Order: sequence, then structure tokens, then C-alpha cells
Amino acid sequence: MTSSSSDFSALSLPAHVLANLQQLGYLSMTPIQAASLPVALLGKDLIAQAKTGSGKTAAFGLALLANLNARRFAVQAMVLCPTRELADQVATEIRRLARAEENIKVVTLCGGVPLRNQVSSLQNGAHIVVGTPGRIMDHLERETLDVDALNTLVLDEADRMLDMGFYNDIATVAKQCPDERQTLLFSATYPEGIAKLSQQFMKEPQTITVQAQHEKSKIRQRWYEVPESDRDEARLNAVALLLNHYRPASTLAFCNTKSQCRALVAYLKNKGFSALALYGELEQRERDQVLVQFSNRSCSVLVATDVAARGLDISQLEMVINVDVTPDAEVHIHRIGRTGRADEEGWAISLASMDEMGSVGKIEQLQNAESEWHKLTELTPTSTEPLLPPMVTLQIVGGRKEKIRAGDVLGALTGEAGFTREQVGKINVNEFSTYVAVDRAIASQAQQKLASGRVKGKSVKVRFMDET
Repeated sequence: MTSSSSDFSALSLPAHVLANLQQLGYLSMTPIQAASLPVALLGKDLIAQAKTGSGKTAAFGLALLANLNARRFAVQAMVLCPTRELADQVATEIRRLARAEENIKVVTLCGGVPLRNQVSSLQNGAHIVVGTPGRIMDHLERETLDVDALNTLVLDEADRMLDMGFYNDIATVAKQCPDERQTLLFSATYPEGIAKLSQQFMKEPQTITVQAQHEKSKIRQRWYEVPESDRDEARLNAVALLLNHYRPASTLAFCNTKSQCRALVAYLKNKGFSALALYGELEQRERDQVLVQFSNRSCSVLVATDVAARGLDISQLEMVINVDVTPDAEVHIHRIGRTGRADEEGWAISLASMDEMGSVGKIEQLQNAESEWHKLTELTPTSTEPLLPPMVTLQIVGGRKEKIRAGDVLGALTGEAGFTREQVGKINVNEFSTYVAVDRAIASQAQQKLASGRVKGKSVKVRFMDET
């Protein structure tokens, strides 16, 4: 990129905005700013893949400020963020970017702060609101937030919001915003829910990805040879050896057939591992429950076929194991790319016997790299403790039908129950059930407190997911 094309003066921004950027130390655009701002300033909808720290706040901040009429005291832009901390950071940055404008008011709307203070801030007039989906929804329900004049909706760190179970909250907020608006979505990864959101709430969005998210250096690949004779048994044993040696918190193991998936899960459970299977013939309810437990880190190993794993995007996936080599080299690349995403590093371990070397050769050709081979005899258990997942899933009887939201469950656990936000993991609200991951150390206590307390003012039944 030439210096001129990465210079903010290359954009159609007013002189006072450019002068303010210079004062703030914004000398040239970051890759995400250079790629997204020309599109966003034209008023087009945008899906931008960018990680935290890439300068994305200025990218959407400058776009929403360009759409703003400072003399009109009405909410014209809204930014949805996954956490209060991020919302505070975003609001601070937008205020800095708006310094050159006349008296632009930014209000932060997050939980954990009395509603009445926020209501009076809104009554005094605001141009931009930044907040978490649950609290913004509260204000919309109470009619203390009017979005009739809104022209820009930003979804920041959309993948994290989906990960935290906020899909329905985002959908509810987006439906109440005017149809004639610009929607900007920023996300570090591209899970299934993002395509769903864009189809539902965006108009012909342009997609921008800055640099490959899966750099080769972030994925360490190793191959282990398994004997041809008694191959199936040798593979099962090899997977257990790998897990005890590397001790990954989260592993996706690929098998070529459904029967191999079942055999491996049975073997691993028998050895004391927490494992679940995912293959094409599972009912949707079973599939949902398996994915909930794996993505919220209350199951250590997900054993899947390629068909079943299509579209999966699991954050913090530490290891992929190719239990069977795929004859399709492209599929191999797709499999191992599930780990080492965004800022994370990951292991990709493959098992192969001599009769599969033809498939291995195709993979080497496609990757333009030789495979690194190791012996199974190198693998030794690195701990005597069983490899248990860090979280446990609690299932609450009641979901969207009972108007339960992720924020209600989080509030019940961090409010009266007295747990910290860090001890609560991902929350999934389905139609009739709600699943919440809690730190293994507090699982029994959390189950008892939820069962004896209230969620959304009602008593609820709560059970451990691994109970029959």
C-alpha cells in the first residue's frame, strides 16, 4: 500500500476532522481503516473481519460521525458491544474522534449501573449510544430510548456477542431500528451466526477481510505414524496418548465415518475423557446440545465427521486431531484451519499409516511443505490428573418462550448468587431451555443457588447437562 492511499487525507473527510486526527496521533490508516472507510463513508453496509487492536473503532467511529447532524438532538448512531468494558472503551474513543465537532453527546448504556441515571442522560438528549444488547433492549422496552432518527447501527465484536448468547437480543434491537440505515458489522472470526445476521438485517453488505486470519506460523503441525495392522485400535489408543501428552483444553477430532466417531467417543469416555460425537444423522436438538457443551468448554473433545463440522467456528480451539487422513487435501487445510484463529495458536496433529501416504503426499503438495513426523513412543502423560474440561454446563428448564435472556441468567449468578463474571461462561438461550457454562470449581454451588433462587423473578429447575 502506498503512503498516499493509507493517508487519512485520501478520504473525503472535512478539514477539521483531518486536523483532529492529526492531533490525536492518527498519522496513517491501519489496514482495516484503509479497507473499510472508503466503503463505509459511501453509506454502504459492511462486514469487516478485524481483530481487537486493529484500529476498527476509528473505522466505524469516523463513518458514524460522518452521518451525524450535530444540531439534531436525537439518537442517530448506536454501537452494540459484548461487554461493559468494551463499550466504555468505544465510547471514550468516539468522544475523542468527535472533539472537532460541535457538542456531540455520547451515552453509554450497560448493565450494572442504575437505569434511572441512564434515563436522565437520554432525556437530556444524545447523538450516539454505545452499550450492551441486554441493557439497550431494556431501554427500548421501557421506551426510554428512541431510535426513530437512527441512521447507523454498528455491531462491534459480533462473534463475541454471538458467543455470549446474544443473537436474539441483537435481532430484537436491529428490528426496532429504522429499515433505512447503514449497518456496520465488525468481527474477528466468521461464525455461522454472522451470515444469519447479515441476511436478516443488512442490505447487500460488502465483506472485507484484512490479512489471513489463519497464519501458518500459528498452527503447529505434526504427523504420527500408526501401524497398518490393528490400525483402528492403534488410532484410538494414539488419540488418548496425544490428549494425555499435550493436555489441550479443547480438541476437535476428525474421523472419516460416523461409526469411527462413535467408536472413538466410546473409547475416550471409557478412559475418563469428556467426549461427544457430531455426525450427520444427529437430531437438531442433540446437535445443538453437543455444540453448546463443546463451544462453552464443558466438553474436552468433539469427535466429528467433515459434513457435521461444516460451518463450525469454535473460539479457543487448541488442537485439531486428524484421526483419519482425508483423501481430499483441500479438506485437510479446512480441518486444520479451525485452530490458530485470530490471536490464538494451535496444534494440528495427524495420524497416518503407510497405506495412506498417497493422501499425505497430496497434502504436502498443496501446502508446499514437507510433513514433520514424530513417533508415538515420544508421547508420555504429562500429569496424573484426569483431563477434565474447565467448565460445566447447567441446563435451565425455560428459554425464549419464558422470555429468559442471557442477561437475566448472568444477573442471577453475579447478583444474589454472588459469583463473579469470570466464573460464568457462555450462555445459550434456546426456545425451551437455557444453557449456562460455569467454572467447574463452583458448578454444584451454582446449580444449588440457581435452583433455590430466581431467574427473571421466577423459580427455575436446573440440572447438570451430563445427567441422564
